[in-house]
Amino acid sequence: MAAATQTQKRPLPPRNNQPLPPPPPLLGSRPRLEPIDREKTCPLLLRVFTKIGSHHSKEDFAVRGKEPKDEVQIYTWKDANLRELTDLVKEVAPEARRRNAKLSFAFVYPDKRGHFVLRQVGMTNSYGNGRRLDDNKSLADLSFQIGDYLDVAIL
Repeated sequence: MAAATQTQKRPLPPRNNQPLPPPPPLLGSRPRLEPIDREKTCPLLLRVFTKIGSHHSKEDFAVRGKEPKDEVQIYTWKDANLRELTDLVKEVAPEARRRNAKLSFAFVYPDKRGHFVLRQVGMTNSYGNGRRLDDNKSLADLSFQIGDYLDVAIL
């Protein structure tokens, strides 16, 4: 006759009124980024390309060194949000200062095969004051990587 198997229970850890560790992160959620100390952290160079009416095509970025001519270079941090970037674009593009202007943001970056991809990431109003959900999205929240271009369509 076979020996009876017994299930063993693990002993519970003793309770000593210590707080429990935080739960594991949910699948698909990103960890909350620590705020960046802008006094101590070196900014990154963000190459911004503006166009009135629509975004540039991804073919406009296909040849290195022959990117569109309407480039603005901005030094910023990954925690910069779309509202901050909207205000910076308004300083250099008079069309973006119109009361009813909308700015559509897209990241331009090479895919694994080296072909450029244009991915729309948000939209703001020229004078929004945080009324749109996208105003407070930061570059880091939108999965920006250093080296990506930012294409801004002024609508």
